[in-house]
Amino acid sequence: MPKVEQEAVVVVIKQKTITPSGTVRKLIIRLIIACIIVGLFVWQAFAAVLPQDRSDAMYHSYQGGGMSIDGPSILLRKKIGNHVSVSANYYVDTISGASIDVLATASPYAEERTENSVGVDFLHNKTLMSLNYTTSSENDFEAQSIHFGVSQDFFGDLTTLSLGYSKGNDEVGKTGDESFLELAERQNYQLGVTQVITKNMILGLSVENISDQGYLNNPYRSVRFIDASSARGYRFETEVYPNTRRSNAASITANYYLPYRASVYGEAKVFSDSWGIQANTYKLGYIHTFGDDWIVEMRARHYQQDKADFYQDLYTRSAEFNFRARDKEMSTFNNLSLGLSLTYEFQFSAANFFKKSTINLDFDHVNYNYDDFRNVLVNSTLEGDTSGIAPVGEEPLYQFSANITRFYVSIFY
Repeated sequence: MPKVEQEAVVVVIKQKTITPSGTVRKLIIRLIIACIIVGLFVWQAFAAVLPQDRSDAMYHSYQGGGMSIDGPSILLRKKIGNHVSVSANYYVDTISGASIDVLATASPYAEERTENSVGVDFLHNKTLMSLNYTTSSENDFEAQSIHFGVSQDFFGDLTTLSLGYSKGNDEVGKTGDESFLELAERQNYQLGVTQVITKNMILGLSVENISDQGYLNNPYRSVRFIDASSARGYRFETEVYPNTRRSNAASITANYYLPYRASVYGEAKVFSDSWGIQANTYKLGYIHTFGDDWIVEMRARHYQQDKADFYQDLYTRSAEFNFRARDKEMSTFNNLSLGLSLTYEFQFSAANFFKKSTINLDFDHVNYNYDDFRNVLVNSTLEGDTSGIAPVGEEPLYQFSANITRFYVSIFY
């Protein structure tokens, strides 16, 4: 019989770096103190468990903002004896079109990104250790990373402490320029505590620190400067970012199991970085089991961020700028996501090698609204009708929506 799982979600924030704000600093200090107290009672720990043997086949799709991204993914996981589990994952992104940042100065494009990862989990007495290696390749970008994690349960499995470290190296190229090659290095530290509060409630706290250095911007992104000599009133120049970035993030999650085979969960995250970006994320979800076969999840997520210190939609030449950015991801914006997941589960015979299987469909619709990033393409679509051309710097603010779909089949054995 299917059962709604109670589990805390560990926050993962990609490619963001921060100096801790007061709220984040307080959470970090309190969490470290809690971990030290928990560590004093490590002898009371109970054994962890290895991940389940499974195989997944997935198709994923993103459509929105002028971009189309889709492709397959295959995951294999298998235990070796009672102490080791190995895994391998193959993931493909087929990308076509171009975002508004690129279309301002270039044409749509098509490319493919391939990601391969292998991992091993090792269970020794009361400790579960994980090691993963990932490579990603596309025509102008190569990346590799390694991650090590360890987790331990305490107090009769009521408390779980987890630690993680990741290190990555990127090689950034540029299509059409064979001499262009830049490097970046990324490090990520994670710390999390999950606590069973009551028989129906789980609470989780996590903090993360990210350190990036090297070439951190996109070679295809440009900023615009006012230029009265240009027919459109401005011209484009390449973005210039700092070569270091430090970020901190903290999150709190809660999952409450309801008496009628359902659960409700919530999550709140705070983020800030050395570039001046500060962000907040709030998520609320509901999971319900119908009969013995169906699981339905409904969720809503809101994200809001302030712009980087060196971001501007339109620059002037009256001052010198050491750093400049017009990538919309560096601007002030928010998005609201509404999602639905359906899972159908069926059991095999007890004598069968395969234990059970699930068919899963996830769908999210996201609306993006930008507070200081303007749609410069609006004037280029007027086809000579100058009466409707917006003055430079007064173009309409950009907004768009996107649909994210994932369909996958899982087999457990």
